[in-house]
Amino acid sequence: MKTLKKIKLPIEQELNNFEPYFKKSLQSDVPLLGTVLNYLYRTKGKQIRPMFVFLSAKLHGEPNEFSQLAACSVELLHSATLVHDDVVDESYERRGTFSINALWRNKMAVLIGDYILAKGLLLQLEHKKYNFLHLISKAVQDMSEGEILQVKKSRKLDIDEETYFEIIRKKTASLIATSMAIGAASVTDDETIPEKMYRIGQDAGIAFQIKDDIFDYQKKGIIGKPTGNDIKEKKITLPLLHLLNTSEPGERKRILRLIKRKNKNSAVVEELIQLVTEKGGLEFATEKMIEFKDKAVKALEEFPESEARTSLIELMNYVTTRKK
Repeated sequence: MKTLKKIKLPIEQELNNFEPYFKKSLQSDVPLLGTVLNYLYRTKGKQIRPMFVFLSAKLHGEPNEFSQLAACSVELLHSATLVHDDVVDESYERRGTFSINALWRNKMAVLIGDYILAKGLLLQLEHKKYNFLHLISKAVQDMSEGEILQVKKSRKLDIDEETYFEIIRKKTASLIATSMAIGAASVTDDETIPEKMYRIGQDAGIAFQIKDDIFDYQKKGIIGKPTGNDIKEKKITLPLLHLLNTSEPGERKRILRLIKRKNKNSAVVEELIQLVTEKGGLEFATEKMIEFKDKAVKALEEFPESEARTSLIELMNYVTTRKK
């Protein structure tokens, strides 16, 4: 497996130019807002989605100023949703440091998320990139619907596999799909290409989210224990769903009762993680993840061989084999 550094090589210059472009987009004349946005910039992640944007652009042409705009629009939307997600999930940690709502409270975090989202939409309008605006707005709609559906299902605990995939297709895969589509749209006027890249990105995004769901049941961190956060938040993801689907009716009811009433009890969380592991939930989820990743790779291989195609395939391998 290639490292991220090697995967980035075909788009190294684009990513270098992206850093100041993205930082400038987060600037504000309001002092407090500037402080919060600067903190957000300093605690940014690996910027996987801009990589999808630039590699998709490189696959179909030569990345340009509109590719920078596309990558920035995607990353602004991603940043806004992370800030809002931490409020929804009552999470006080993000990427190993304090979340925005932990430091500035929920009201400020919601407003910050709104501001970042508005900045991204305004960028597209300023450049009259209405096709970008359509793609990003559709992603906002899908991500919101996916999150709302997950909240609803977490309350009733009546999720099935079809609903699970609908949730992750909307709340996670839609943005990676948009990254691939908007990257292609920045270099070509052929509308069929962004549509195809969207479908490829959707499969890659589903694989990405399944990997995240698997992480919650695997040992990690200093204490070497799974976090079990999904269980604590009553989120029934694919590993747990497999356990429920392979359990006898009586055992299934007991498991659902434990999730509903004792989901924050550490002993119960550990018991459920152990059951998921023993019943092959992680292996089942891994198989599904690889299926979606392989489908995305196969579709990519229909395009001519190039450095960008190779890196895109390696990026998909990376997101399904990463350690965190």
